[in-house]
Amino acid sequence: MEPPEDGDLQLQDAAGGAGSVSYTQGGSSGECCVASPGGGWLGRLSRELHWSFLLAVVAVYGGCQGVGDALNGVASGYYWKDVQRVQPSAAQFYRGITGAPWVVKPLWGLLTDVVPVAGYRRRPYLVVAGVIGVASMLTLSLHHGLGIMAAVLALTAQSTGAAIADVTVDALVAQKSIRHPPLASDMQSMCGFSSSVGALIGFSISGLLVYSMGSQGALGLLAIPSALVLSAGILLKESPATDFDYTQVHKEFYRAVQSMGTTLKCPEVWRPCLYMYVSLNLSLDIQGGMFYWYTDPVSGLAFSEGFIGLIYSIGSVGSILGVLLYQSALKDYPFRSMLLWSQLLSSLAGMLDLVLVTRLNLKMGIPDYFFVVIDNTISQMVSQLKWLPLLVLSSKLCPSGIEGTFYALLMSIQNAGVLMSAWWGGLLLHMLNVTRTEFSNLWIAVLIRNISRLVPLTLLFLIPQSDHGSTLLPVEMLEESESAEAVKAGSDNTGFSVLVTEDSSCLSSNVVVQNEGTKEFDAGTTDVELIPLMNKSRPTIDT
Repeated sequence: MEPPEDGDLQLQDAAGGAGSVSYTQGGSSGECCVASPGGGWLGRLSRELHWSFLLAVVAVYGGCQGVGDALNGVASGYYWKDVQRVQPSAAQFYRGITGAPWVVKPLWGLLTDVVPVAGYRRRPYLVVAGVIGVASMLTLSLHHGLGIMAAVLALTAQSTGAAIADVTVDALVAQKSIRHPPLASDMQSMCGFSSSVGALIGFSISGLLVYSMGSQGALGLLAIPSALVLSAGILLKESPATDFDYTQVHKEFYRAVQSMGTTLKCPEVWRPCLYMYVSLNLSLDIQGGMFYWYTDPVSGLAFSEGFIGLIYSIGSVGSILGVLLYQSALKDYPFRSMLLWSQLLSSLAGMLDLVLVTRLNLKMGIPDYFFVVIDNTISQMVSQLKWLPLLVLSSKLCPSGIEGTFYALLMSIQNAGVLMSAWWGGLLLHMLNVTRTEFSNLWIAVLIRNISRLVPLTLLFLIPQSDHGSTLLPVEMLEESESAEAVKAGSDNTGFSVLVTEDSSCLSSNVVVQNEGTKEFDAGTTDVELIPLMNKSRPTIDT
C-alpha cells in the first residue's frame, strides 16, 4: 500500500452534511471536523452527533438537573424550614448528606464502563436512574408525617438517581469529546445551556408550585424529570456489546481502578484535580442562612414563595448569559486566565450579599427586591463562567477506555469539594449563632465566605496554560484500548500491531501505545506499513 504524499487532504462527508478532513502532513496523520456553513454550534452538534444523544443531554441536564434541581432547591428549602422545622445549620448538614451520591460517582462510572446490562453500557443505567427518581419522590410526596431520617433517605435516593443519570451522560460526553475534539467546548456549552434553560423554567414555576401545593407536593413533581430520563434511556442509540464475559467483571474492575490510579499519578491530571477540590471546598456555602433570612417575616426580608421563585428564575437568565458569553467570546482563552478572572469575579460578586445583609442598598436608595434580583443574576453568570472551564478541563483529562469512570472520578472530586463547602458553611453558621430567627452575625459569614474565595488564587499554578482546544493528556492515554488488544489478535489472515513503547511515568495500565507511531505488519507477507498517530508530540504544559 502506497502512503499518501505529504500535504494530501481528503474530504469525507459526515452524517447530516458536515465534513471531516483526513490529512497527512510531515509523516503524521489525523482527522478534524469541518462544520458546514450556518447553524452555529447547536447546528454543528445536531449534524455531527445522533439526535438521541442530544435528547439524553436535554433530559438529564435540562430536565433532571435544570428543572429538577431548581424545583428541588426551592421546595426542599421550604420543606426543611416549614415542615421539618430545623435550624439553618442542620439544613446545610442534611443537604450535604443528600448530596453524598454525587461524591461516589466513580462507582456509577465503573458500572457503566465495566458492567453492561443486556449488552448495553449506557441505556440500562438511564432507565434505572429514572425509576429510582420516580419512586423516591412519589414516596416522599404521598407519605405525610415522614421523620427526618426517612425524608433524608428519600431525598438521597432521588439524588442517587440523578447522579447515575449524570455520570452516564458524562461518559457519553467524554467519549465524544475524545472522538470529536473540536466539539468538546460545544458539547459542554450544550450541557450548560440546557441546564440553565431548565433552571429558568424550574425557578419560574417553583414558587407558585410551593405556594399552591406545599413544599411536599412540589417535591413530588420531581418524578416528572426522572420520567424523562427513563424515556431517554429507552430511546438512546447505542450499539450492544457482544460476547461479554461476566465472569471477568472483577478483573475489569481491577484494571479500571488500576488505570485510574496510574492516570492520577500524572502531573497533567493530579494538579488540576487538586485545584478543583480546593477552590470549591473554600467557596463556603451559606445559602441555608441566606434563604432563612430571605423568608423570615420578622428579622429578614419576608419574601413570599412566589417572589423567591422569581428571584431564582431571573437569576437563571444570568446563568444563560454566562453560557452564551463563554461560548461566543471566552472558550478559546487559556484555562488559567479564565479561572483567575472567574475566581476574582466570584469574590467580588459575593460582596453584593454583604451590601444586602448590611442594608447598605437601602441607604443607596435601591429596594431589596430589585437588589436581590441583580445580585442573584450576577452571581449565577459568574458561577457559570467559573464552572464551564472546569467541565471542559475535566473532559480533557479522561483516558480512553475508562472515560465514564474517570470523568465521574473528576466530578466526584468537585462534588466532594461542594459537599465540604456546605458542611463548612453550616459549621460557620452554627459558630456565629445564625438560627431560624437570629441573623445579626450573618454579615460576618458572608464576609468570611468572600475572603475564602480568594485563597485558591494561590494555587493557580496547578492549572495548565493550555487553551480549551489543546490535548492535555499524554498521547498513549488517548489511544483506543483495542490497539493494545490487537497485539494478541494476530492470525494468518489478519494484521496485527507491534506496539513500540518508550518509558513513561504515567502510562495507562490498559494502553501501551507509543506516541511516535505504531507499526502494522500483515502476517505472512513482508509488506510493512507505517501508520503515524495523531498528536505526535506530547503537549507542553506551562507551570
